[in-house]
Amino acid sequence: MKSRSSEIAVMALLLLIMSACKHHEPVQSNIRPLADTIGFAQYDWQMDSLMARIGRFGERSGEMKNNPSEGEARVVISPHDDYGYVGNLYPALLCNIKAGTVILFGVAHKARILNLQDQLIFDSYDAWKGPYEPVKVSEIRESIIENLPTDLFQVNDSMQRMEHSVEAILPFLQHFNRDVEIVSILVPYMSFDRMQEIALPLSDAIKKATIDKGMIWGKDFAIVISSDAVHYGDEDWGGKNFAVYGTDSSGYSQALAHEHEIMDTLLGSLSSQKIKEFYKFTVDDHDFMEYKWTWCGRYSVPMGLLTAFRLNELVSEVPLTGIQIGYINSIDHPALEVIDLRMGFTAPANMHHWVGCAAIVYH
Repeated sequence: MKSRSSEIAVMALLLLIMSACKHHEPVQSNIRPLADTIGFAQYDWQMDSLMARIGRFGERSGEMKNNPSEGEARVVISPHDDYGYVGNLYPALLCNIKAGTVILFGVAHKARILNLQDQLIFDSYDAWKGPYEPVKVSEIRESIIENLPTDLFQVNDSMQRMEHSVEAILPFLQHFNRDVEIVSILVPYMSFDRMQEIALPLSDAIKKATIDKGMIWGKDFAIVISSDAVHYGDEDWGGKNFAVYGTDSSGYSQALAHEHEIMDTLLGSLSSQKIKEFYKFTVDDHDFMEYKWTWCGRYSVPMGLLTAFRLNELVSEVPLTGIQIGYINSIDHPALEVIDLRMGFTAPANMHHWVGCAAIVYH
């Protein structure tokens, strides 16, 4: 009798455990961790504090406030610099993303270390670390990969793991939509001709994974392209001098004028010719692995825009139109206070070392 009672007690305990487990999601072990735990938020309380602080920061500094463009964004170009420098430009841009699934074109800053070029870089993670909860990788990733010729891409978690340009954007996407899902595509060194070669099959693969399955571009899925603008100065750039116009006030003004000349290629009605002009502004004429002007998104921007342009040709007669949400740099406004939030800055900000940040939305 005592043995039977013990059996019943054990069975009851097992049933209780099984019942409890039904109410919890399975633990995800294949989660991509953060590469940068200094410049970006990694906890929910950091993001909540940042968003509250960013509002006050915008009012105090006189910077551009959140200014959503009309309608749902299909494509945006977003910075990925430290939150303390970029401030309210992040939410001012990313609040335009209404879609639940986001395809991100990121930079592959360290592609040279892994000898990567001429192929898109995907990951195999189930989710990425987010401040509120893991950010799920969309199942459309597998569909896109299945519909791409195998010579156009590779799956490389090592490259995805060390790259920070995608993870910078996720906390803001998740702040606006806790259920957002993503696909990360990194773009290493490649010529413009190679980009054109990839853009058509990639846009077709995205169409098959989304639009052909009833998803609406802008409402159900969107494209986010990660890119900081110019990296300028003659100090703390690994021994390189990026101060093309010098580091005095005249040089600073000329650099800003050149920045806006480049940005003009990304605004208005999008065309392949405009995208090529951007590429020629930023990539060396004789060696596509070298800068002409130091936008780190010299590959992610044209690859992402060519793909969006080709996709739009497949589904619409109305061209994509680019609208500037804002442009700032790391020295034209006071930095946001983040030290007390256990965050910081990954680089100095002065006339000898500064970074531009462009925010553009396309409908």
